[in-house]
Amino acid sequence: MNPIVITMFLVIVGITLVVTYFAAKKTNTTSEFYTAGGGLTGWQNGLAIAGDYLSAASFLGIAGAIALYGFDGFLFSIGYLVAYLVVLFIVAEPLRNLGKYTLADMINSRFNAKKVRAGAAISSITIVIFYMIAQLVGAGALIQLLFDIPYWIAVLLVGIMMTIYVLFGGMTATSWVQIIKAVLLMTGTVIISFLVLMEFNFNILEMFTFMKTATPHGADYLNPGVKYKMPLDTLSLMIALVLGTAGLPHILMRFFTVRDAKTARSSVMWATWIVGIFYVMTIFLGFGAAAFVGQDLIVSTNPAGNMAAPLLAQALGGDLLMSFVSAVAFATILAVVAGLVLSGASAFAHDIYGQIIKKGKATDREQMLAARYASLGVAVFSIILALFAQSLNVAFLVSLAFCIAASANLPVIIYTIFWNKFNTTGAISSMVTGLVSAIVLVSISPSVMNPVEGVAIITGNPIFPLTNPALVSVPLGFIGGWLGTLLSKEANELKYAEVKVKANTGGFRQL
Repeated sequence: MNPIVITMFLVIVGITLVVTYFAAKKTNTTSEFYTAGGGLTGWQNGLAIAGDYLSAASFLGIAGAIALYGFDGFLFSIGYLVAYLVVLFIVAEPLRNLGKYTLADMINSRFNAKKVRAGAAISSITIVIFYMIAQLVGAGALIQLLFDIPYWIAVLLVGIMMTIYVLFGGMTATSWVQIIKAVLLMTGTVIISFLVLMEFNFNILEMFTFMKTATPHGADYLNPGVKYKMPLDTLSLMIALVLGTAGLPHILMRFFTVRDAKTARSSVMWATWIVGIFYVMTIFLGFGAAAFVGQDLIVSTNPAGNMAAPLLAQALGGDLLMSFVSAVAFATILAVVAGLVLSGASAFAHDIYGQIIKKGKATDREQMLAARYASLGVAVFSIILALFAQSLNVAFLVSLAFCIAASANLPVIIYTIFWNKFNTTGAISSMVTGLVSAIVLVSISPSVMNPVEGVAIITGNPIFPLTNPALVSVPLGFIGGWLGTLLSKEANELKYAEVKVKANTGGFRQL
């Protein structure tokens, strides 16, 4: 076991625990636990959003996907980046003006119904679980590689760490861990990208020319179609990635950590620049891994390609750079899973327990206790599922979470903000249709069913042809909301007028 690796990990973990210790002293109320008291500035929240968004899927999964599949792997980078335009222009300001702690708060500002709140909470928890599995799979593969310990022990280690952050530090600790991690991740990515470019004499054209013969795919490596053979499959994936961000609960929750809508917009601008620069550099990570590590070693180390970036760091910078990059990847996973646990716990504790079971009369102490119990529950459930998903690419797992977010959450958000006739029945039917269709179609898709034994969870021929079902499930979510509204006699137009003013100006805000 390399002492440099151990030192790097201990330093990273030590810094985050110190942050959690000081944050715990400032976390005494539900507002501080859920949203850091709304006290983050634009650049702080922007870095935290970037830290939330640049997950194991981005650093480990996309680097591996590009290394193995070339252009098809880079589709993830394109989709994740473009998604921020949807967040910036459609969601950020209305969400901040209408909500308080969770997505359900925002929707319930128009539909004061327990069943709507319950539907939004269940949808959020489901997305969190999918996303959590991806992060824990990446963490397990990373720790297993570096410390030569069993996968299940590695997953448990990460699970314990993330739970500590949330239980004691809440959103304040989670935010600062994400800020630190974002800075470290960008630093590591810049260093590796610089080393890769140096190998090609800082000539990008030379790099692209070299990649035409550097992999078994030949010139096809730079063209679409290596992994996604069907154009519809590619289109479906892009729909999930572009639209899914605007429905991810742990991203949406970050807009409640600032004081007003103007700061929320500033947060998105900061995050967009940081995320944009990072995703451009994923080209260098993926190409470098393919050129200097080789696909055979990448696949033999981890069949899904999740260890491409650490292996590239070792190839170009030795054990020291690999140790730094691996420690940063570990911090990346810890920060993201802490944010996910917090968003899942808040959906249960605030929406289901606080607003539905206790009818909005729960004390701060009761909500804090419920949130901490919920954090434990979400963490344990996710860890159990992650133990059975070791062979799946983390970028793919996250794309499924994006699909559910785009299918179940985004239609309701858009209809709530922009459609005056939208009503309670429409909101429920939209969420249920989007959520159920996404999960059912995923369960019978090539992602879960494959005739080759060991490739997917179930051995058999897939019933649904698309790897990601967003092409079908997202329109179904919108259609479900539209039909539910038209087929019910409920009128909600007067409430919409008030919501429209709140969404655009923040006026008449009563939370």
